[in-house]
Amino acid sequence: MENRSIKIIGTWFGAVLALVFIGVFMALPTMWLWNSCLVPSLDGVRVIDFWQALGINILSSILFKTSNVKQK
Repeated sequence: MENRSIKIIGTWFGAVLALVFIGVFMALPTMWLWNSCLVPSLDGVRVIDFWQALGINILSSILFKTSNVKQK
């Protein structure tokens, strides 16, 4: 019983750790590209931080998600 609960806790911890890693892995390149390419090129574009870059990634994944439903 005790070994099973440790395994469940380890699985949840691993899943949360994987989500954090994926979030950082996706948000940092977005932040770096935005700040190094867009800000110097365009007037009126502000520098973004990590959380704004993560929000841009989440929003774009919602807006541009493709559906696997096959239409007849």
